[in-house]
This record gives sequence, C-alpha cells and structure tokens, in this order.
Amino acid sequence: MNEEQRAEIEKLTYEQARDQLVGVVQKLEAGGLELNAAVQQWELGEALAQHAQKLLDEVAQKLNEVQEAQAQFQANAGTQAAE
Repeated sequence: MNEEQRAEIEKLTYEQARDQLVGVVQKLEAGGLELNAAVQQWELGEALAQHAQKLLDEVAQKLNEVQEAQAQFQANAGTQAAE
C-alpha cells in the first residue's frame, strides 16, 4: 500500500471505512483471488481497520473529556459564592 492510498483512507469517515472494510472481508471470504490480490486486499483491510479504530479512539477520548468536565462542573455546582 502506497502513501497516496493511505492518505485517501485517512480522509474517510468511520462509516465509510467500515463499509469498505466489509467489502474487503467479503472479497477475501469469497476466495478466488490470486495471492498478490489477496495480500493487497488484506493490507487494505488492515489499513481500514486501523483508521476506523483510530476514529473510535478519538471519539472515546472526546466523550471522556466531556464526562470529566461535566463531573467537575457538578462537583463545583453550588460552591460559588453569590456576588
């Protein structure tokens, strides 16, 4: 897989990467690919899976940050002196 292909994968949304990954898995499961084509599909699938996982990890991190901020806000609620 070349850098141009990796750059294209990086532009995909989670849903797009997942859908393309499903297609790759279906091709591999169907069989009939020559060895070189199968390896290329495997590499593509790995890159798609890694990208999708990265996107999920980013969302999980954002959710954690929001939950921490909300917990901090709730912990401080009512402790501010009225001016």
